[in-house]
Amino acid sequence: MDEFLLTFEEKMEKTLSNLSEELSVIRAGRANPAVLSKLTVDYYGSASPIGQVASITVPEARILQIAPWDKSLIKKIEKAINMSDIGINPNNDGSVIRLVFPELTEERRKDLAKDVKKKGEAAKVALRNIRRDANDKIKKGEKAGDFTEDDAKAANEKIQKLTDKYTEKVEKATEVKTKEIMTV
Repeated sequence: MDEFLLTFEEKMEKTLSNLSEELSVIRAGRANPAVLSKLTVDYYGSASPIGQVASITVPEARILQIAPWDKSLIKKIEKAINMSDIGINPNNDGSVIRLVFPELTEERRKDLAKDVKKKGEAAKVALRNIRRDANDKIKKGEKAGDFTEDDAKAANEKIQKLTDKYTEKVEKATEVKTKEIMTV
């Protein structure tokens, strides 16, 4: 029974970590190396994340500095940034690339907050889908005789508690990110 519940808790945990990754990419006017986490460059025939071929630092609150270990990668990194949806033009001085994050306008902050809310809602839907799948498996298990009626009821209650716990974590994560975005 506990192994059964553990598989669904793992799925809920993956949903939460996926949300955290998605939220880390949303920039809030401050330089955050996570915005580059999904970008890759061609490095000797293989697509490598920028973080593996360059040092990424934050020298100032709104500046991200990328220093490739191989200077021949500067143009490729620049191209990857331009092709992405980051929306910032890279400045290249021949040895490092700088991304200067502009101050966000009030309208842009509100748009980003809406986006955060959408991602949070999508995570909650995913959690409810996991709960539904678990409840379906419990019903099938009860019909097949794997669970007694009491065990099935107890499992349903535990699944609901897990769902509530993870829904609360999702709400907390979206609330924190929204607050971060709206802070000027």
